[in-house]
Amino acid sequence: MSFFNADEDYQSSHLDQEEPEPWQMKEEQQKTEHPWTKEETMELPISEQEEQLVLTQETEDTGEELFPCLTCGEKFLKKEHLMIHKRTHTGQKIYECLSCEKSFSNKCNLKNHMRTHTGEKPFCCTICGKSFTVKSSMTEHMRIHTGEKPFECLSCGKRFTKKSNLHIHIRTHKGEKPFSCTICGKSFTLKSSLTTHIRIHTGEKPFTCLSCGKGFTLKHALKKHIRIHTGEKPFYCIICNKNFIEKRSLASHMRLHTGEKPFECMSCGKSFIQKSYLDRHTQLHKGEKPFLCTICGKRFTVKNSVTEHIKTHTGEKPFKCLSCGKSFTQKYHLYIHIRTHTGEKPFSCTICGKSFVVKSRLTRHIRTHTSEKPFSCTICHNNFTGKGSLISHMAIHTGKKPFECLSCGKSFTRKYRLDTHIRIHSGEKPFFCTICSKNFTERSSLTFHMRIHSGEKPFSCTTCHKTFTGKSHLTSHMRIHTGDKPFSCTICNKNFTEKGTLTSHMRIHTGEKPFSCNICNKNFTVKSSLTKHIRIHTGQKIYECLSCGKMFTKKSNLDRHIRIHTGEKPFSCTICNKNLTEKSHLTSHMRIHTGENLFVCLSCGKSFTKESNLDRHIRIHTGEKPFSCSICNKTFTERNNLTTHMRIHTGERPFECSSCGKSFTQKSDLDRHIRIHTGEKPFSCTICNNNFTVKSSLTKHIRTHTGEKPFECLSCGKRFTCKSDLNNHIRNHTGEKPFSCTICGKTFTLKSILTTHMRIHKGEKLFSRMICDKGFK
Repeated sequence: MSFFNADEDYQSSHLDQEEPEPWQMKEEQQKTEHPWTKEETMELPISEQEEQLVLTQETEDTGEELFPCLTCGEKFLKKEHLMIHKRTHTGQKIYECLSCEKSFSNKCNLKNHMRTHTGEKPFCCTICGKSFTVKSSMTEHMRIHTGEKPFECLSCGKRFTKKSNLHIHIRTHKGEKPFSCTICGKSFTLKSSLTTHIRIHTGEKPFTCLSCGKGFTLKHALKKHIRIHTGEKPFYCIICNKNFIEKRSLASHMRLHTGEKPFECMSCGKSFIQKSYLDRHTQLHKGEKPFLCTICGKRFTVKNSVTEHIKTHTGEKPFKCLSCGKSFTQKYHLYIHIRTHTGEKPFSCTICGKSFVVKSRLTRHIRTHTSEKPFSCTICHNNFTGKGSLISHMAIHTGKKPFECLSCGKSFTRKYRLDTHIRIHSGEKPFFCTICSKNFTERSSLTFHMRIHSGEKPFSCTTCHKTFTGKSHLTSHMRIHTGDKPFSCTICNKNFTEKGTLTSHMRIHTGEKPFSCNICNKNFTVKSSLTKHIRIHTGQKIYECLSCGKMFTKKSNLDRHIRIHTGEKPFSCTICNKNLTEKSHLTSHMRIHTGENLFVCLSCGKSFTKESNLDRHIRIHTGEKPFSCSICNKTFTERNNLTTHMRIHTGERPFECSSCGKSFTQKSDLDRHIRIHTGEKPFSCTICNNNFTVKSSLTKHIRTHTGEKPFECLSCGKRFTCKSDLNNHIRNHTGEKPFSCTICGKTFTLKSILTTHMRIHKGEKLFSRMICDKGFK
């Protein structure tokens, strides 16, 4: 019985434990009271070392004999305390739990353990109501509320709520790792870490989830797992109110708000918010990839990367979306996917307010504001905003295309490009517009398409502030300002601002026309030309002007049309500062200054600044008139001539003068008319300095100086300075009289003669003499 009394006596020295039982108190009341026996008067437990210090001081005062431990030299006031202490050396555990047969070296530890079976938690926090099995746990918990950290590291000044945490921390300064694995020799600073590590060798998972039966090596891992079932997220951010399952996740999250990055790489100085990120980063310097795929031999820096990689071999997709049934290899990918259903975009740009589904997209987006390009090519030193862009770029240098299409053998530098390409064969278009139900093979195409409905243009030029729906459009536009033309033709050395333009240009040399119309079998060099051509057959006009309701087959035509309403002329000549509505017009205009004529007629050798002009000219030789009026069957060499002609039948005059209200069938007629009001004559003869309102008048005028008569009658050989004179002359041979009087039905060869004739019916006398006022028709 005296042996157990010794244990009870030792228990009373641990002030963070329960109070002694009544029979023990009665026995001990006969003995001299010591500070460590007065639990009810102590708010905080004192350590064993502090207790021994008090004992030593009192012994020095009283002269009482101490009991030394022969193993470690520590001294005790009572022999019973020494006996209990010796068990730490011998490993003797004489107190056994009758429920689970676990053993303990002292009785108080057994009593605390028994509460895990009974569920008893007698110590309750008076602030938040949380209960604890031992008093020391409650004392440590109270420091969370009070913020008290009484234990300070003498080396770095860091403070701790528990002395045990201070001891563990001190080992980081000393490099001490006293606990060693007997199997692999790995050392640890904590005994609990060693215990957990041993389970890797034994495979033991003592903590089992009662809901799903999953086993865990650590109790806190089980607690965290249970929150998946309960949905509990007890840790929340006081700034943005986001909730977390783990406290360390909250701690990492708070660093996003504070900007703190406490983990610094000793090699390059880069800092990280989490130690795991630093560990992965450190392996980049070491070149270390310790985790090996046993199937293909590929190595990885982190274990979860190899775990995810193996799923590409097994085809395993364990994470399933409950909304649409789609499965994923990674839980993280499932979380991102779920946001497509919920519409959640938790990552927001602090500069422009745009939100994103994943943080990586926000990070890339911010670089559009900062112009940061952290990924650099080691060969040509080109910089990129994203790592994926750099990887794709490196393939240009290496020529490596590891992803091959099994259907056609085409290879790709990136897997996602192969996946997109495969949809060409399968016809799959998984991304659809919720507004017009149009389907797309790529998500990016859908995103771009949605901006047509929303009118959003998120990419802005920093030079002229013009906005664009796609980043690639902005990149191409920026080259107008910089003059950069990075894509060069290897045959004629012509440079281009876009790779797609170069690809199309190369087909001029090769003669390739890979896109064929399945209705009329006409071939095209670019897909967009085929798409536009098909609309001729279908009559589809999908682009509508919001101002006047006019429909167009091409968006570019709509954009040009809108400039009629806005008066915008965004393309400016750097030589004469003339502004133009279209880039192609600017390109053609620049050739006036350079004298460049790229397009040569193989029949007569005449050269042109624009390919379209050459195409129209060739029709003079071939006699081709591919555009036909559906009402009178008249044919035309050009589409715009047909469009203008159709207005004769419809009576449409869409171009109205804002000064006098007069309307015109063609914009060029309106432009000429406006010069009557303004008096502008922008076309000047370099020989006699005569000015003209229209360029065609200047061209005809110049022929009076040169004597040129380029238009020849094929019937009689007579030549003319302008084509209209030739057309009028040809009617003498053909007898054609296309201008008819609507009143008497008389026909005429010239419109001017018809106009004069109409005055007979109206009784107009427009011409009078100044002397007698007599009028003449």
